[in-house]
Amino acid sequence: MRRPKELPTTDSIKQELDRYTYRRNFLRTLRNTAFTLVVVAALAILVAVLLMPILRIYGSSMSGTVDNGDLVASIKTNNMKTGDVIAFYYNNNILVKRVIAVSGDWVDIDEEGNVYVNQTLLNEPYLSSKAFGETNIELPYQVPEERIFVMGDNREVSIDSRNTAVGCVSDEQVVGKIVFRVWPLSGLGFVS
Repeated sequence: MRRPKELPTTDSIKQELDRYTYRRNFLRTLRNTAFTLVVVAALAILVAVLLMPILRIYGSSMSGTVDNGDLVASIKTNNMKTGDVIAFYYNNNILVKRVIAVSGDWVDIDEEGNVYVNQTLLNEPYLSSKAFGETNIELPYQVPEERIFVMGDNREVSIDSRNTAVGCVSDEQVVGKIVFRVWPLSGLGFVS
């Protein structure tokens, strides 16, 4: 003889409904969280690539301002002025140098490494020492149209616009203006 089936109790139905509701809410929350993380990551990548690239410094041409191994943030802009630190493409590398002069300016450098722009001595408090460096251009030199004359802060070792190997920088080469040191934490702050 067959035993009659027991009907579930109200408590067991409520427990099963609670378990089902919890599972459904958990999966919905998990899906929404994953979607949010993907969107935030995509936006962070777009900002980092298109608006504010993060760059790692290699070399010593800007020692004192930014050092080998530093991570810096740059802002995409073509509005450069004298004294700005910029990053630019050169032979599939990114170089970091300081803007010394812009289109039409005349640059002259004396044997002690003093820099004159339009016959005015440039005030360079960011330098630890001056040097004539690797210079093979004819001085005084006029910066061509739509170009920027750049120099490294470690003038003794920097290869920059003073040398025809690098020359002046065009707007198309500019990655951005270096504005903030991200790493190391001890050097966290604005780059000037």
